[in-house]
Amino acid sequence: MATVLFINRTDLIRNSILDGNVDTDKFIQFIKISQQINIQNYLGTKLYDKFTLIVGNGDIDTAPYADYKTLLNEYIQPMLIWFAQVDYLPFAAYQVKNGGVFKHTSENAETVNKTEVDYLVEKARTHAEWYSRRFIDYMCFNENLFPEYTSNVNDDIYPSYDATFNGWVL
Repeated sequence: MATVLFINRTDLIRNSILDGNVDTDKFIQFIKISQQINIQNYLGTKLYDKFTLIVGNGDIDTAPYADYKTLLNEYIQPMLIWFAQVDYLPFAAYQVKNGGVFKHTSENAETVNKTEVDYLVEKARTHAEWYSRRFIDYMCFNENLFPEYTSNVNDDIYPSYDATFNGWVL
């Protein structure tokens, strides 16, 4: 079964650094990864599953789901757009083909170095964290509108209330 994505190509292209000429096959998996890892981390399993259901069925635009549509448009989609960039940018220059791993170069452009890519990733992460904090604040004041947010049990993912990435701890 295909994963229901909370944003589409147009959402990402219009609201990010990605150029409209970037092949969808190059970044679509990063939207999926960001949604499954980052967005589910903030929504929790039950609310994530609710969005998967109502977006997948096309019910998000119906009257009973007006609050969910607001949450999706104003909070979840901006988070996902920026988290997808965080996940995509380190891989953007690379391709894996039958002959091995290749780094793309252009005739009329200069390839950036790792430090510059790391800078872009960190800027995108800062934006993603800002939108995550907005989401958490909104949910703290409106969790009664979304009963799935606090109904996780057993091995469900419970929503994270921390929007700050503090690096890796080894």
